[in-house]
Amino acid sequence: MPEYKLAVIAGDGVGPEVIAEGKKVLDALSNGSTELNFAYSELPWGSAYYRETGQMMPDDGLEQLKLNQAIFFGAVGDPDIPDHITLQGLLLPMRRAFDQAISIRPCYLHPGVDSPIVGQKPGDIDMVIYRENTEGEYAPVGGRLYPGTPHETVIQTGVFTKRGTERIIRAAFEGCVRRNKKNKVTSVTKSNAQAFSMVFWDEVFEEVSLDYPQIETESLLVDRAAMDLARWPDRFDVIVSSNLFADILSDIAAVVTGSMGLAASANINPSKEYPSMFESVHGAAFDIAGKGLANPLATISAAGLMLDHLGEHSTAGRIERAVARCLEERNVITADLGGNNSTSQVGDEIVRLLSID
Repeated sequence: MPEYKLAVIAGDGVGPEVIAEGKKVLDALSNGSTELNFAYSELPWGSAYYRETGQMMPDDGLEQLKLNQAIFFGAVGDPDIPDHITLQGLLLPMRRAFDQAISIRPCYLHPGVDSPIVGQKPGDIDMVIYRENTEGEYAPVGGRLYPGTPHETVIQTGVFTKRGTERIIRAAFEGCVRRNKKNKVTSVTKSNAQAFSMVFWDEVFEEVSLDYPQIETESLLVDRAAMDLARWPDRFDVIVSSNLFADILSDIAAVVTGSMGLAASANINPSKEYPSMFESVHGAAFDIAGKGLANPLATISAAGLMLDHLGEHSTAGRIERAVARCLEERNVITADLGGNNSTSQVGDEIVRLLSID
């Protein structure tokens, strides 16, 4: 029986609540199978750890994570700690150190879920966003000169390599081929204003597209893409963009498909040399933390993405079907979707649905 070693970082805010339900689902799958087992390494890192130690994770944190095949992540952030400390201290170091270059964020309008966009029916909105995840605008390159003086100068540099840009664009085309739906890849940049990095991105996109003549392509400026996501989301299939723009667009895509509580994310190391990371797109949501209000379906779906990455495709499909059925039946759903059930009740419902699948 294969045993998968999973690092579990529940993190901050609602993170522990939704991770508990994700583990509940994984345990149910393991307990009901003679061919699946998980060994968890529970790592208490995050804002509470920072208050105790002055670090978001220990000095050997990355070495500890390397011992695992995947990382199951909750959320990071704290209203009393600046975001650049929480993000740069935990989440981004993992993405960069483990070369988790390919972020995949599926967005689907399920039966039983209403879109805020009038006229959109279940299945009309069905897209995947490919986000470059290790460089671009999030690269920690820059500095401050003459701090605290009237001459203070700040430089923040975006970093775009041929390797990084080409592999995320190629991953998007390959993903589009596998999906075989609208067969369209949309590249999103701001090349009218960013004449070096974004023009370079456009050039690489055009170069890679030549290898996929069967795929329709379009290039949009990010403001146009944001506008179109809010009025014609059904026109998109696969979107590929830089670290910053894809981060913003994936939040819009999550909202137009019903809720941030449904948006899962995979952070993939393409070579599988290092562990990949799986999480929900939503943040720590401290305003509802500890109240049992958080929707755990994004984290449960992220567990499905993790199993698919590990090669457990049929089991991942079971999670996907259980989530879809939960949403369509609407017997047990959280407040963000118009229900009144708790985080743990939704987790229990997914376990029940798995048992009858």
